Amino acid sequence: MKAQSVAWLVGASSGIGQALAFQLAQAGWQVAISARRLEPLRAMQAQNPALHPYTLDVTNVSSLHEAAAAITRELGEIDLCVLNAGDYTPMPLADFNIGLFRKLCDINYLGVVNGLDAILPLMLARGRGQVLLTASIAGYRGLPKSAPYSASKAAVISLAESLHLELKAKGVLLRVVNPGFVRSPLTDKNDFKMPFLMEAEDAAQAIMRDLPRQNFEIVFPKRFAYLMKLLRILPYWLYFKLTKGAA
Repeated sequence: MKAQSVAWLVGASSGIGQALAFQLAQAGWQVAISARRLEPLRAMQAQNPALHPYTLDVTNVSSLHEAAAAITRELGEIDLCVLNAGDYTPMPLADFNIGLFRKLCDINYLGVVNGLDAILPLMLARGRGQVLLTASIAGYRGLPKSAPYSASKAAVISLAESLHLELKAKGVLLRVVNPGFVRSPLTDKNDFKMPFLMEAEDAAQAIMRDLPRQNFEIVFPKRFAYLMKLLRILPYWLYFKLTKGAA
């Protein structure tokens, strides 16, 4: 990493995003931190002056373009962009809600598309850069009571797979981050025991360890990921038999 590399972290005000912002700053990066509300971003900046707040709304593509332009103007070219903004609400069948599908798609999937629309032209113009898209292990297969969330994260994984090789040929490394359960205000909504639950700081460390590498997927915790990858390749009859209890 060159001195004073610039990272832009979208979805930085809590959870993995907040922990990763602090760890990048401690590692010597200048970090642009983005979220909808300014107050938590300013509170983070008060703890580390290498963090620079830029408010935006991922459902508003213009706000992402404006932030990218301001960061480039004020901090320099963006070397790393982490599109981490996301939302989650469980949805059992009895609470089927088309509005929740639209909301999570707008934030978790189209919010990523909007972010790519803002950052990719800048990186492609100079032929380098790295972009991380935060998806989820929950995107491997449809999980009971999580239809809107699993679908939106599966879309992010598919998007990353589709764009990876074309961008790599032009010097831009697009990667996907697939966390398991990480303690945050979002996972606090769950009313079940979450297997292999991680703290946000440990999740951020896992991302930091993989940053210098070229692998497509950054996934953690490993044991849970291997279990979910196994479920992904099972035939449907066996997958549904094994997950019947969760429904």
